[in-house]
Amino acid sequence: MTEELFREDATLAECEASVIAVDERGIVLDRTVFYPTGGGQAGDGGVLGLADGREIAIADTRKDRDTGELLHVPAPEQALPEIGAQVTARIDRARRSAHMRFHTATHLLCALVPHPVDGCSITAGYARLDFHMNEPLDKEALTAGIARLVAAAHPVRHRWISDAELDANPQLVRSMSVQPPRGSGRVRLLEIEGVDLQPCGGTHVANTAEIGAVVVTKIEKKSAMTRRVVLGFADGV
Repeated sequence: MTEELFREDATLAECEASVIAVDERGIVLDRTVFYPTGGGQAGDGGVLGLADGREIAIADTRKDRDTGELLHVPAPEQALPEIGAQVTARIDRARRSAHMRFHTATHLLCALVPHPVDGCSITAGYARLDFHMNEPLDKEALTAGIARLVAAAHPVRHRWISDAELDANPQLVRSMSVQPPRGSGRVRLLEIEGVDLQPCGGTHVANTAEIGAVVVTKIEKKSAMTRRVVLGFADGV
């Protein structure tokens, strides 16, 4: 299986790796900095640099549902590497930065709206959370709340707990639609000091101040018991 370097350090932008499998689904490396689509967060793009100077453009990163393999999905019409080839895996830094900022911002939103989450999407252009609730939400109040938590510069860190510890603390799980992965013996917790603590395998900034100016762009009533909140960057980037 692929060593997932991004789990411990989301700031890593590249690594040296070996190709261990290649087929029509994508390229599998022995280690990677590429985050695969999961938990509502979009996968990384970037390039795999070959020893001869050529680059393979990676359009997306996914995990095979059946095998658990982490697949680097090439853009169309890319020449594929051979098994055993040595590559330098480089993520699209701007895309990853947007994912990290938005993902951390959604945790702030969870702290401001104390209801279960039943849908989530985090991309480089926007983020959204669907809350299981029927009360109205105020766009300006939520934007101001996020700005306050960003300005407070709360440290963001992760730690690991056992499956048994999570079972003993079910209130940590906020999501109704995405359950923490089990089976490895441990679960990753994301903590924003004094603000939020919940299982999360995504990539985040190290301090809320790094999120920058995020605003609530839209609030929608999706059903009788669902309120959707959409986030965007105030400056568009």
